[in-house]
Amino acid sequence: MAFDIPEWRKIRVIIDTDAKNEADDQFAIVHGLLTPRFDILGIVAAQFENTGSMMERRDTMRQSYDEIEKLLSLTGFAKEAPAIEGALKPLESLRSAPESPGADLIVEEAMKEGEKPLFAVFMGPLTNMAIALLREPRVAERVTVVWIGGEDYPNGGWEYNLFNDIHAANVVFASGVELWQVPRGVYSTIRISIAELIHKVRPCGKVGAYLVEQLCDFNNSMKYPEWPKGEMWSLGDSPCISLLLDEHEYGYKMLPRPRISSDMYYIHEKTDRKVRVYHYVDSRFTLEDMFAKLALHYL
Repeated sequence: MAFDIPEWRKIRVIIDTDAKNEADDQFAIVHGLLTPRFDILGIVAAQFENTGSMMERRDTMRQSYDEIEKLLSLTGFAKEAPAIEGALKPLESLRSAPESPGADLIVEEAMKEGEKPLFAVFMGPLTNMAIALLREPRVAERVTVVWIGGEDYPNGGWEYNLFNDIHAANVVFASGVELWQVPRGVYSTIRISIAELIHKVRPCGKVGAYLVEQLCDFNNSMKYPEWPKGEMWSLGDSPCISLLLDEHEYGYKMLPRPRISSDMYYIHEKTDRKVRVYHYVDSRFTLEDMFAKLALHYL
């Protein structure tokens, strides 16, 4: 990397990702690995069983894990940021806390004293965060959660990442953890054409070529009439990286935390607990920072 930043400005980061569910997590993972501000403690593999079944896919956590390991190998970061297994399935109830090494990592790092600030970013369901909170409620005071997920306010509704674990989202929203939410109407604005990806990303070494290849393969494999559109994609997971570089202090509102119904609508009840809900993320800043870091590393 052509630059570094003072040690005291760095932050600890745990990335939790359903890395093989579509084709955009991969870009955000690589972007995070190339970011000097981040001390990445681990990349946790998330399940996506509910949406995976719609695509006739099973053992989805393992698919995420294998994809993370592939990206770590391609980037040359395998020794710097370990891949960690997450829970195998969504929570069965608001109190279930199944085995999850990823949740164990969150608890372990959160309970350390005198360390740099800890952020846990979630590009898929909140399963492993919910398990961590259920096992050790004091975690809520020691970590900031950034979640790409949920439908727009005030109504809510069906959304991909939320659909993969509604119970987990309710556990996290009911806790006292500091929570930043990037809902669908915002994360879908990180639009990019496939032509631009071929022009700017594919030349950046083996990892750049793989990022574009896997996106094109996924794009061409989908048979839904309205999605994907053919020549573009939304790198919707990337805001969880750029918001930790600049939190966009004028791009969010603090709203009372809702409860989430079984059909994913927001139920608004009187509460003092707030969630930071983003209504804007700078797509130019997000994408150009990724392009620049890929070029600095691999061109």
